[in-house]
Amino acid sequence: MIVRIHPTDIQGTVHAPASKSSMQRACAAALLCNGTANIFNPGKSNDDLAAVDVIQKLGAKVITNQDGPLTVESNGIQPVESEIKCGESGLGIRMFTPIAALSNLPLTIGGSGSLLTRPMDFFDKIFPQLGIKIESAGGRLPLKICGPLIPRNIEVDGSLSSQFLTGLLMAFSSSIKNQVTIKVNDLKSKPYIDLTLQVMKDFGMNVPANDNYNSFTFSPFNRQPLTINYTVEGDWSGAAFLLVAGAIAGNITVTGLNINSTQADKNVLQALISCGCSLSIQDKQIEIGPAPLKAFHFDATDCPDLFPPLVALAAYCKGTSVIEGTSRLQHKESNRALTLQEEFGKMGVEITLENNLMLVKGGEGVNSTSVHSRHDHRIAMACAVAALKANGEVEIAEAEAINKSYPDFYKHMASLNPSGGGT
Repeated sequence: MIVRIHPTDIQGTVHAPASKSSMQRACAAALLCNGTANIFNPGKSNDDLAAVDVIQKLGAKVITNQDGPLTVESNGIQPVESEIKCGESGLGIRMFTPIAALSNLPLTIGGSGSLLTRPMDFFDKIFPQLGIKIESAGGRLPLKICGPLIPRNIEVDGSLSSQFLTGLLMAFSSSIKNQVTIKVNDLKSKPYIDLTLQVMKDFGMNVPANDNYNSFTFSPFNRQPLTINYTVEGDWSGAAFLLVAGAIAGNITVTGLNINSTQADKNVLQALISCGCSLSIQDKQIEIGPAPLKAFHFDATDCPDLFPPLVALAAYCKGTSVIEGTSRLQHKESNRALTLQEEFGKMGVEITLENNLMLVKGGEGVNSTSVHSRHDHRIAMACAVAALKANGEVEIAEAEAINKSYPDFYKHMASLNPSGGGT
């Protein structure tokens, strides 16, 4: 699909999409909670739908209520199929694999698209320590596993992704018989672990003692079947693109976000404050609009998904903006550091990569051109937002990549364009 973005001013109110980080964790917790869970404001992105499919294949009964909650009934891990596919969800594959390993049945865990090239050798190293048999394709998908997982004291590397740890925390929570500790070295993206622990708490799971993210200790826990009502938060990752659009192209109001959220990408507010845009943060909404924008410095090590929207913002900030944490971008849907450099380069925005830094030279205009999403949802959205004040039309190829996380993105952007132009 090709989408063409025309230069335009935007205005109006838009409701943030459901957080796929929150939704996928809620699906996992609902599967593990041995009871009934009503998930309100359920997400509908491809990653969310993949999570729903996974929990059904692992034994949950899912009921879709029209314009209401998603109801999940579960008696624990009881696989009904031997092959589990997580779509293109990095969180899905890393979180659900340890959970699936709670079963004593042989299972094949797979995925599609860019997920097939992303490293999974973490499981090759850790699973044998937990009594799980595993075969991988040289540290890549598919994974053939056979449990059951036996919680033991282990030490894991948290530098590549916190998503592996999320899966272990949830799996351990459901199978602890004796006190055990997961020791973690060099954990990145700590706010995502905060989100995991909060979801576990909301679902009445066994939440470990957290020693400043250096270790997580579980004690024996007797959980009774409960009925859980859980509301999926608005998505700060998707909303970051809306907020940047407002800072660039017009006065808008974004609703549906929790200002007290543990989501890492809430930190986009720091960058927006630093660049000098017009910003009013309220309990129920955020109002944002253009102003003379200045270069900013932002550390995205713990929130690497903010790189794409921040590059779009930096393109309009006078001077050179510096974003730290490019080492976290290599194993995303694309190598996002290089992809951002190349696609924004087509729009005349100079990006330099130095060690762990991305330097974006902004304030010199964005050019009309054709770009490609590289099958990466966040690249497609970043290019679309940057195009709002380009000097002509910007054409985005493979623009449907947004369906992975924010299928209503173009629809929401169009709703903010009073003239009917834009997308």
